[in-house]
Amino acid sequence: MTTQFCLFETALGPCGLVWGQHGLRGLQLPERNAAATRAQIARRHPEALEVTPSADVRAACDAIVALLSGEKRDLREIVLDMRDLPPLNRQVYEIARAIAPGATLTYGAIALKLGDRTLAQAVGQALGKNPYPIIVPCHRVLAAGGKIGGFSAPTGIALKRKLLAIESVHASGSPSLFDSLRQAN
Repeated sequence: MTTQFCLFETALGPCGLVWGQHGLRGLQLPERNAAATRAQIARRHPEALEVTPSADVRAACDAIVALLSGEKRDLREIVLDMRDLPPLNRQVYEIARAIAPGATLTYGAIALKLGDRTLAQAVGQALGKNPYPIIVPCHRVLAAGGKIGGFSAPTGIALKRKLLAIESVHASGSPSLFDSLRQAN
C-alpha cells in the first residue's frame, strides 16, 4: 500500500490525514485554506497520493471533527504508525495520548512518567515534532505552573489555547488549569 491522504473539514478549517498500511502517519492541522493544507502535506509526505478515505480512515476523520466541535472523544482507537520514530518520542506520545479531553499534564510530569525528571526539555522537543497533533494531544501538555508553553502548529499558542478552550467543557470535579487559562486571557 502506498502512502495516502485526504482532506476533511473541521470547526477549525481543513485538516488532512496521511496513512499507510501500518496506520496513520500524520495529521495536518488547518493552514489558511485547503490548498495550503494540501501543500503542507506534500512537503511532509511528498510520496502521498490524495484518495477517498476508507471506512476506518473516515471514522478517524469523523472522530476528529467531533472532538473539534466540542464533543468528548477519545482518539486512542486510531492506529498510529510510529515505526520510524525515535523510541523516546514514541514513549512521550503514548503518555500524552493517555491524557483525556479536559485534562492536562506538564512537560515535567511526562518526564517523571518516563523515569527522569531531567527529560522535560526532551519531552518538549518530542512534542514539537509530533506528527499526530490532536490524536497525540500535545496541546494538553503545559509548562510548569500551568503556563501555556509552546505549540509548533500553525498559529502557535493561539491554536493551543483554542483547542484547550474547546475541550475545557469536559473538565470535571474541582477547578482545573483551564480556569487559570481563562482568567489569564
